[in-house]
Amino acid sequence: MFDTADLQRSREFSSQFIEWLRGKGAVLIVTHDHPDPDSLAAAMALKHLILVKTGQNATVAYGGVVGRGENKVMVEKLEIELVSLEGLDVHQYQVVCMVDTQPRAGNNSLPADCKVDLVIDHHSPRESCRECRWVDVRDDYGASATILFEYLLAQEISLCTKLATILFYAIKSETQDLGREWSRADRRAYLHLLPLSNNRILFDITHPEVPREYFSAFSQAIRNARTFSDVLVFNLYDIDNPDIVAEMADFLLRVDRVKIVLGMGRYQDGEILSFRTLLADIRAGEVMQAVVAGLGTAGGHGMIAGGQIRPVAPAISVQNDLEETLIERLLHYLKRPVSPGRPLVVG
Repeated sequence: MFDTADLQRSREFSSQFIEWLRGKGAVLIVTHDHPDPDSLAAAMALKHLILVKTGQNATVAYGGVVGRGENKVMVEKLEIELVSLEGLDVHQYQVVCMVDTQPRAGNNSLPADCKVDLVIDHHSPRESCRECRWVDVRDDYGASATILFEYLLAQEISLCTKLATILFYAIKSETQDLGREWSRADRRAYLHLLPLSNNRILFDITHPEVPREYFSAFSQAIRNARTFSDVLVFNLYDIDNPDIVAEMADFLLRVDRVKIVLGMGRYQDGEILSFRTLLADIRAGEVMQAVVAGLGTAGGHGMIAGGQIRPVAPAISVQNDLEETLIERLLHYLKRPVSPGRPLVVG
């Protein structure tokens, strides 16, 4: 069922890293800011791998918040232990690992002067990875969780129900049930983990209770959305949950004749950007990097990308000007005609 070459690659890399790590001291595992299921699952799987093989207990840390309803339930029901990077002395750790992100990628809060030893990711490799001793970046994989699952399988480590559920949900959400940017490795992991997962917990995760303010985001996104041919852009302005931008981008990608969505919202002192497309020939990460060049940072893979611009003043006029700048850059890059756009809904 499993590809021999993939498993051998995972076995060799994980074995060498484990032997190097053994006895090194305190271990820190860093996710990207506002971590999604894939980042959380990869971190917990790496933590389990290290504990089982070396006896060392790692700390999983993140920046920002866990804001999306599904992710909150996932953390609670699956007992995912996390600490905030804010106020944490990262230099007290002898080993620093990053999952689903990379050094100085702009989407994590790890200080730039902190040395990173291990990077495991499924996004395109950055130059900063050259400074790391251990790097396993597989941008042909749909989820970082799949890479970590292969490590556990290659090391013959059994999975408890909760860890299996964490990994399964990560692959499920990251690939949209194998409907978006999946590889054969993701499919093999998905099918292997499905019967090991807790269906009741999966139901609770995918049907979370949400506050009433959540629905105002839908109203705001729909009222502010404009279309430019097959491109849709929306602005949520000030938000208290950074995950809501990506959630609204996924939602509005369902609009008929829309193939590309760019969403934005101001969180604290910066702009959060989310990019989605249904067009397989568009490399989302490259699009976003071009759109925010000189303004902020961005990254992504395949049909999904995100970005950050800091600082951005709270004035509505400033946010409107930034929106127009990003729209113009996006349309030029995509070779779409620049126009004022059409409101998604009228009235």
